[in-house]
Amino acid sequence: MFLENETWELCPVKSNFNIAQLHEFKFMGQCRSPSISPSRQAGSSTGPAQGELSLFQQYLQEGNPFEMHAEQKEEETEDVLASNGYESDELEKSVYQDYDSDSDVPEELKQDYVDEQTGDAPLKSASRETIRSKKKSDYNLNKTNAPILTNTTLNVIRLVGKYMQMMNILKPIAFDVIHCVSQLFDYYLYAVYTFFGRNDMYESSGLGLISSRLRTTLNRIQESLIDMNAPVHSAAEDRKEKVPSPHLSQLVVLTNSGTLYGLAQRVVATESLVFLAEQFESLQSHLDTMMPAAKKPFLQQFYSQTVSTASELRKPIYWIVAAKAIDYEQMLLLMAGVKWDIREIMSQHNVYVDVLLQDVSRHVRIPAAGVHVLWEHCIRLANRTLVEGYANVKKCSNEGRALMQLDFQQFLMKLEKLTDLRPIPDKEFVETYIKAYYLTENDMEQFIKNHREYSMKQLANLVNVCLGSHINKKARQKLLAAIDDIDRPKR
Repeated sequence: MFLENETWELCPVKSNFNIAQLHEFKFMGQCRSPSISPSRQAGSSTGPAQGELSLFQQYLQEGNPFEMHAEQKEEETEDVLASNGYESDELEKSVYQDYDSDSDVPEELKQDYVDEQTGDAPLKSASRETIRSKKKSDYNLNKTNAPILTNTTLNVIRLVGKYMQMMNILKPIAFDVIHCVSQLFDYYLYAVYTFFGRNDMYESSGLGLISSRLRTTLNRIQESLIDMNAPVHSAAEDRKEKVPSPHLSQLVVLTNSGTLYGLAQRVVATESLVFLAEQFESLQSHLDTMMPAAKKPFLQQFYSQTVSTASELRKPIYWIVAAKAIDYEQMLLLMAGVKWDIREIMSQHNVYVDVLLQDVSRHVRIPAAGVHVLWEHCIRLANRTLVEGYANVKKCSNEGRALMQLDFQQFLMKLEKLTDLRPIPDKEFVETYIKAYYLTENDMEQFIKNHREYSMKQLANLVNVCLGSHINKKARQKLLAAIDDIDRPKR
């Protein structure tokens, strides 16, 4: 139900939020016996006979053994959400104090009357909402140190806390509860992948976006938990332990170029999943103590094969934005309009470099946790676009190849100022291709055998354009045949 209505907006929690602040996890900070409730633990020392009673015998007449009774009043309050988008109540009050102050109000607005002859009237002062919108703490993706999570993430964490309370009291069913908790995490991970990361272009990209471990995990979840053919609201008895495939809310639009194809929602969804995985990691030792010895391998497998793969979803999800947000086709058109068969060495780079840098610098403003992943995707795709553009050149001189090197060096110099990602991904991929222009016939044959990362078209261009005027037709046909004979896996 939460996932069906989730719009993947940022839940404004305070920057110091952690799960220990939630009611559901208060029990972890209390020293308690499994057979004595928290509210009666203090009294057990004075009455030995009462301590011998089982948990349910103590509540035979009245009370609920599943209720957690905090000993101190302050523990009953839960203060994790930011008030109206403010980090604290004091900050919110300061905004209204600023509003009430008339130090910034022009003198003419303090007049008690309106001049009837001129008709001048005091201008309306800014509304409180306007003042608040300008001065309140901005809870967006650029807020430093603030956890990124959604309402669904918070609800899942609360459910985990309740399940752990149940395990703490009913130890015989601890394994069954942990198994259900693992399915809850599985479904959340699968939903984020289905909504934001599934794309048919993965294989053709050749970037290895989904690791074999992540692919195995996703396949396992789909086979064991997801009923691909069941209607959304079918009966649980008909599905046994399987549930329908998750569906993205219609309020979430991922096809609008103006929002960078839902970049904000993708970031919130991905980083909220990573945050949830981090909370599971922090609870591992506690869950391990509750787990029966014979079932502990299941818990270890859950953490090693599922929880640890959450951060790997950044690659496929952010790649979709990197692939769509920058107009790589425009880059190829701009490069096609450049004359490379020049006769003098140029000192000025081409305009397509500036256009590409402008696109890249505008489209990577996301939180630090995933910024390197998106930068890597953008740079890899940009560098591959450069090589593809160079491979489309029909005529090129030595000076033209020098101009290519000048363009690429300008691109690298500006790029290194935009990002601290080092080394620059696929830098050698471009440099090696440009330098291949200067190879001899024998060196080119060896180059073809050793550099299978380039496409057949890109290698054929080196033979036709670079060596075309230096070798005879027979030698050229030999090199082209060598290209055709090699089975080239995608890089």
